[in-house]
Formats: sequence, structure tokens, C-alpha cells
Amino acid sequence: MPRMVAQVKKIPVPEALRSFALAPRHLSLLAYLLFDGPMTVNELAARLKVAPTTVSLLIGDLSRKGILERREDEADRRRRIIAIAADQQPAITAWLAPGAAAWRTALAPLTPDQRRLFVDTLLAYEAAVTGEDRS
Repeated sequence: MPRMVAQVKKIPVPEALRSFALAPRHLSLLAYLLFDGPMTVNELAARLKVAPTTVSLLIGDLSRKGILERREDEADRRRRIIAIAADQQPAITAWLAPGAAAWRTALAPLTPDQRRLFVDTLLAYEAAVTGEDRS
């Protein structure tokens, strides 16, 4: 696991994004928006397992840099939908999509039951590291 994490950390930030001084805390947020599409602050907070105020601060930082955009939710104008800015989408895709492709390649030969076991094992590891009870 440490070797795998070390390799992932070596993936360079694309030239187009280097001036934004992106930190690891931005990576998960951007990955969720890239792979799952636009969502609300509360949805992002739930996925990242942090407070909505923390996500709001990250979004504010990335919005000021022009990486994210906020728009009104047509169904509820009080809510904001967060998305990757269209002009930043290609660079973020080039940066993060290879990781998703690598997971697909690694998991492709497994049966559905084997994939479930693998995911459950990773979740159990995460729970043990964080001290969360998964029962």
C-alpha cells in the first residue's frame, strides 16, 4: 500500500494546473466532480466525510482560481451546484482519468464477488486506520 500511494503521489500536476498550487485536499473533491458529475456542497461533504463548511472553503478557493464554477440548482434556487469549469475540464481529466483507467484494468479480471471482497477489504482497512466502526 505505501508503495502504491508513493507512485500515485508522483503523478505530475499538468502544466495548465501548476500555477493553481493544488494540494492533496483538492484531489478527492476534483475526482468526485470529474467522475460523478456536478453536485451540491452537502453531497460533496458526505462523500469526503468532512463538514460542509470545510467543503465550502475548498470550493471557494477553487472557484476564485477559476477551477470550479457554482450555479443555481434549478429545482431549489437556495442550493448551489458545483462543477468543474469547462475550460479546466481537459487538464483535470488528463490528470485524474489515468487513475480510474488503472482501477478498471486491475478490477476487470475479477468476478463481481471478488470485486466486492476487494472493496470490502479496502473499506475495512480504512475503518481500521480511522478508528471507525463499520458494523
